[in-house]
Amino acid sequence: MKKIFISSDHAGYKLKEAIKKYLLSKKLTFQDLGPNNNTRVDYPDFAHKVAKKVKTGKNNIGILVCGSGMGMSIAANRHKNIRAAQCFNLKSTKLSRLHNDANIITLGSRLLTKKNALSCIGVFLNTKFEGGRHSSRIRKI
Repeated sequence: MKKIFISSDHAGYKLKEAIKKYLLSKKLTFQDLGPNNNTRVDYPDFAHKVAKKVKTGKNNIGILVCGSGMGMSIAANRHKNIRAAQCFNLKSTKLSRLHNDANIITLGSRLLTKKNALSCIGVFLNTKFEGGRHSSRIRKI
């Protein structure tokens, strides 16, 4: 069973709340690791929280949202066995799972529409790692 962990910074808070509603509508359980409002916070603090939780189980998935998606991606990727992918569209999202076995998706609230972001979440959650030739590449990371 997948465990989903979600977090944002202040810039991503509104989109994070929309993603939570989407997950609930799909009857998916998740843990929100904060923040609980849009007061200014530092994105690395929340990226590290999600990365630490995702690392605890093979099937765990993370969702991180900040203004660009880049800061969260950089911070999360500091953790061993985390493959956080900054996704912009359905193709980049699908490939992040198929070829890179990404276990965290990062989204930019200032770069994506809510509709596009929710579509990316759906693809991320429903695409499985292809394995094969990609497995040896993942081991090299």
